[in-house]
Amino acid sequence: QLQLVESGGGLVQPGGSLRLSCAASEFTLDYYTITWFRQAPGKEREGVSCISRRGGNTNYADSVKGRFTISRDNAKNRVYLQMNSLKPEDTAVYYCAARVGFVCEMEPQEYNYWGQGTQVTVSS
Repeated sequence: QLQLVESGGGLVQPGGSLRLSCAASEFTLDYYTITWFRQAPGKEREGVSCISRRGGNTNYADSVKGRFTISRDNAKNRVYLQMNSLKPEDTAVYYCAARVGFVCEMEPQEYNYWGQGTQVTVSS
């Protein structure tokens, strides 16, 4: 079964940057569309950014457009989320999730495989 592991979270000041990484063990990510989700305390899980299998299609939540960039390196079996100009409202646990398919969906129920999450805290 595909297993995903996120890394790169941490504490950062407003305006700072972080790069999250999603790695897969044993299975290649080539066959999967990947989405980054986040969940803040007391809020529903929301889709942040999605990237298609070959990286040709991407999608972003309005709240992160122009600040976050998703990318993937299939040779390294990794997907990244570069987060710039971070705001306190970006504070959440960030998850990567995978689904077999070509369409860049950002609804949690469309995803079969999930990582454990990595905490991102934006605070001064």
